[in-house]
Amino acid sequence: MANHGAPLPTVLITGSSGFLGQAIARGLIDRYRVIGLDVAKPKHPPAGMETIEIDLTSDESVSRAVEAARERGGRIASVIHLAAYYDTTGKDNPKYDAVTVQGTRRLLHALTAIETEQFVFSSTLLVHAPSPGRGTKINEDSPLDPAWAYPKSKAETEALISRQRGQIKTVVLRLAGVYDEDCRAAFIAQQIARIFERLPTAYLFAGDITAGQPYLHKDDLVDAVVRTVDRRAELPAETVLLIGEEDTPSYEEMQKRIGRLIHGEDWRTLALPKQLTKLGAWVQTEVLDQDTDIKPWMIENSDDHYEIDISRAKTLLGWAPRHNLLDTLPEMIRRLKQDPTDWYAANKLDPPVVAASDPEIEQAERRLKGPLERSKEDVEAAIKRHRSRTLWAPMTNAALGLWLVTSPMTVGLFDPVAAAIPPALGHAIAEPQFRNAGLGVSEIVSGLLVTVFALMGMSRRWRWVQWITASLGVWVMLAPLLFWTTSAAAYAIDTLVGMLIVAFAVMVPPTPGISRRALAADDDIPLGWTYSPSTFTQRIPIVALAFVGLFVSRYLAAFQMGHADGLWDPFFGPGGAPVRNGSEAVVTSWVSKGFPIADAGLGAFAYCLDILAGAIGDRRRWRTMPWMVLLFGLLIIPLGVVSVSFIIIQPPLIGALCTLCILQAAVTVVLIPYSVDEVLATIQYLWGATRAGEPFWRTFWMGGPALSENQTPGADLDRPAFEVLKEFVTGGVNFPWTLVASTLLGALLMTTPLIIGTQPPLYFSDHVLGCLIIMVAVTAMAEVVRPVRFFNVVLGAWIAVSPFVLAGGETKAIVADVTIGLALIVLSLPRGTRSDQHYGGWDRAIV
Repeated sequence: MANHGAPLPTVLITGSSGFLGQAIARGLIDRYRVIGLDVAKPKHPPAGMETIEIDLTSDESVSRAVEAARERGGRIASVIHLAAYYDTTGKDNPKYDAVTVQGTRRLLHALTAIETEQFVFSSTLLVHAPSPGRGTKINEDSPLDPAWAYPKSKAETEALISRQRGQIKTVVLRLAGVYDEDCRAAFIAQQIARIFERLPTAYLFAGDITAGQPYLHKDDLVDAVVRTVDRRAELPAETVLLIGEEDTPSYEEMQKRIGRLIHGEDWRTLALPKQLTKLGAWVQTEVLDQDTDIKPWMIENSDDHYEIDISRAKTLLGWAPRHNLLDTLPEMIRRLKQDPTDWYAANKLDPPVVAASDPEIEQAERRLKGPLERSKEDVEAAIKRHRSRTLWAPMTNAALGLWLVTSPMTVGLFDPVAAAIPPALGHAIAEPQFRNAGLGVSEIVSGLLVTVFALMGMSRRWRWVQWITASLGVWVMLAPLLFWTTSAAAYAIDTLVGMLIVAFAVMVPPTPGISRRALAADDDIPLGWTYSPSTFTQRIPIVALAFVGLFVSRYLAAFQMGHADGLWDPFFGPGGAPVRNGSEAVVTSWVSKGFPIADAGLGAFAYCLDILAGAIGDRRRWRTMPWMVLLFGLLIIPLGVVSVSFIIIQPPLIGALCTLCILQAAVTVVLIPYSVDEVLATIQYLWGATRAGEPFWRTFWMGGPALSENQTPGADLDRPAFEVLKEFVTGGVNFPWTLVASTLLGALLMTTPLIIGTQPPLYFSDHVLGCLIIMVAVTAMAEVVRPVRFFNVVLGAWIAVSPFVLAGGETKAIVADVTIGLALIVLSLPRGTRSDQHYGGWDRAIV
């Protein structure tokens, strides 16, 4: 179209900020003045395109936007109406009417008041009934029979346009699904993704696998629209055109072609009965509360087959498609393989799902062979600066060592002592003065060694001895328990000093043993994750809960070792034991006496290690200190199981319950969901790093480089207080009401003797299962292990049948157990609401 200095005709495009709107604008911009109408301006608009914000659900906004367009562009040559509402639920959403139908009415009403030549409406070929048979093509005059909400809204809008167009020429383009070399077609993208990930649904199809639909390349769509605008004067007053490719590949053909391109194999697809598939989809969405890209309406219409006759478009526009979907598939798959995460993002899928896929790992491997983010010299300089700022830490340890040397004399460990046998002692030990003297010698030797190694560790050559210093700190914490000291002061001092020695040895100064490759990048988010599981907002709650557990265990240990005269227990009696309450009965039982040291003291020692292991390292430690994270997980998870097991055995084997032990077990169980995400991230990293060519054992002990291209650390504690507090509670954890209710049912089971009078053995069964239910439900609150809730289905089934198998319950007990068991089964099936977080390839396991 020649310009010759005359003003360019104006074209308005609604939905101009979208994928198709931008493409059409670029196709028109050389010959027309293009003005976009959308709810928001595009981030990267084509050069020369103006954008006016518009809300199609508002009469005032539409009138104002159209008037502004008229003032800027004068006479309107054409309006290309792309904006519409769309979702894949298949359900009738009010937005279909508000945006698509009534929005078009408002726009037409505003346009009839100004000089407008042409109105182009983007409809869909799905307004038609399917082809009556294979090889039979439909045309623009074929029957209309839209099957679900989206095409119904388009058909209704077509009728509205015909009634209310006034003097404006109208063109309805019934488009096939649009794609390009990046795919961009939702259903094709989902089909490719299922095969790429080898999901079970990739092998299944509901209906006729020989059915299919035509598609349309983006460039061919742009060509059709440009020709429509160019020929606006020649077209009839009302025109309807089918726009798409004449070839219709079947679902089976697409499956085989995609399978060969991705995996080099002919993909086998099993056709399932529709009713069975509907049942599976219903169970997945309504019972298990899971997302699925296969909706009931898709199953219902899976037999629909479309072949189209585009001869009218050829005649009126001189248009024919120049692309073919099957010919474009190889380029689509090439781009997918080249960068899966970018491809998934472009197609509005979840990039984290494929972040650890083979192509992404291969990218990481190539990148890791080159220079890293920081050179070895830069890393060494940073470590040197850190060491110079923290030289006070080893000097403090030297002082703590000297404190230990003098401590035995201060607390009288070498003085004669007469003390009763510790209440929890179950084996022969030396006399009190010899035990205390042994601890005194240990403190003197340990103190001297701590002083020597702390000073040695100040030298760069000897920095590895910091771990020896830390090991001595661990020994100092454990020694009072091994020697069964009678000195409460010595026990308290050694616990505190031992923890400080570890902190000042390997937590405050640069932690020795981390490789320079691991420290070369600041990346703290695992590949495919949306957050770092090692931030302090993630770990502070764990450390805080571990302190609670430590205080409770220290109190129990003080009684077991004879440092305190009694224990407090507000609820439980001694159950026949010659003590004052249930707590004393439990911690002096034959189970506790079977340990070589006070078992509560061993728990306190474990909590000390939890605190230290939870606090050490920075927010990158899931990849810089893998061995420490896995040790941390081993401390948390088995300790939780042991604590719950100890509660389980109390009524049947000990005959008493301990309030403080229950509190301790509750703390330990809560620690589990808050710690498992970091363990998972570390395991994923070790697996991915090994696949990327990093030596496994070196990476395990010394850490490794960042695999992700995203090197920007996220915010941690430097955020508003409310956000930090929220992260404390919800970091990696959420609380579906089903799991909360399951936890309450577990607690209810443990109280059946009080509520409904159950007796052993049914009571013992209820007690054991109540403990297990609570542990499973609380653990499942961590999204990464949400599937463990299914264990409660099995437990619920046993609870429902147990009154008929075990004695100890009357009618009320039978009704209660059956009700609780069935309720637990129902509550354990739904997954619950997912958070917005992603966990790499593990997302697919969160079912």
